[in-house]
Amino acid sequence: MIYELRTYYIKPGKMVDIHNRFSNLTIDLFKKHGMNILDFWEDAEGKNIIYYIIEHKDMEAREQHFNSFKKDPEWIEGKRISELNGPIVEKVESVFMKRVPYSPFNKTV
Repeated sequence: MIYELRTYYIKPGKMVDIHNRFSNLTIDLFKKHGMNILDFWEDAEGKNIIYYIIEHKDMEAREQHFNSFKKDPEWIEGKRISELNGPIVEKVESVFMKRVPYSPFNKTV
């Protein structure tokens, strides 16, 4: 398995918008396109940052899932509507990780 830590830097004043978009649109579409979201976090110090981790079978599956998600008409329209008052996200960063053998989350440890 590959784990993708995605970091979203949100434009000032747009945190409510990104929370609404994830909770009302994006999470369901991620599931529809085979993406397994492990959890979401926001910055504990009040910065406009959202973090989440997605579990992927491998990098090929990740590419397939994101490509189908980005082409989904429901996503295209939902994103358009959510950004009628301007863009929500400044930038997105991804880090790809794999578990170490001694992780407490490994069933064999």
